[in-house]
Amino acid sequence: MYEQIASNKRKSVVLVLGAILLLGAVGYAIGLITQQGPAWLIFGLAIAVAMSAGSYFYGDRIVLASTRARAVTPEQEPRLHNIVEGLAIAAGIPKPRVYVVPEQAPNAYATGRDPEHSSIAVTQGLLDAMNRVELEGVVAHEMSHILDRDMLVGTIVATLVGAVVLISEFFMRALWWGGVGGRRGNDRGGGPAEAVLFAVGLVLLILAPIVGQVVRFAMSRQREYLADAQGAMLTRYPPGLTAALKKIAAASSIPMRSANNATAHLWLNQPSRIQGERMGPLERLFSTHPPIEDRIRRLEEM
Repeated sequence: MYEQIASNKRKSVVLVLGAILLLGAVGYAIGLITQQGPAWLIFGLAIAVAMSAGSYFYGDRIVLASTRARAVTPEQEPRLHNIVEGLAIAAGIPKPRVYVVPEQAPNAYATGRDPEHSSIAVTQGLLDAMNRVELEGVVAHEMSHILDRDMLVGTIVATLVGAVVLISEFFMRALWWGGVGGRRGNDRGGGPAEAVLFAVGLVLLILAPIVGQVVRFAMSRQREYLADAQGAMLTRYPPGLTAALKKIAAASSIPMRSANNATAHLWLNQPSRIQGERMGPLERLFSTHPPIEDRIRRLEEM
């Protein structure tokens, strides 16, 4: 377990550096298209460094705000607070802050830069659907992410990848409508070299969001399996989380308005965004989570 925590810390550094380089590549691509040299590369790297620092200190607040999570008091949600407090004592960490997300799909996530600055958020649908044992299994899973420091890299990568996607999409839209780059190249009548550079920059911008997804997928699915196992060990009752995952699987077609590509990997289960439809084969292939059926099977084998 301690080896896994150390491994996660090393991977966190690699992932953050990869996300910073990706933002730099987006800036470089924009520089190629606009023919402004390294200016956009420097801009991209500066944005990456600033966002890395910002996401380290404020990333959890950004994630909580993006999911419309609201803090709840022990008086408002006594059962949830009691479970979080009990598991925090068992895990030997400070009690995380507790939030509720106004979504009907049963789901949950943890965020924060370390156990001393952590939060656990659950959806209203989860609170309504789970009994105490099942809710305890879900909270223990999220508590395990806190213990393994998974939520730090998850929060930072969510922020950086979100920036990559937004900058790329914004520039591509501007380019499509002729506001940037295109008219510059036509007015200047550049030669073949300029056309090649323009094409390279365009390809980089198109590929950037895809590479961003790959960076998120590098947050190994084994982390989910590990958190399931550690959560079951924390409660000493694997059937609790197993039953919770079965209920979540049955409700997987309920859409989540606050779900987005940048934060999907933070949730307990891959959020659905389409009313009445389950994930198809292609979406499952690019899922940020292992199949929930496999997770249930592994827990039942414990």
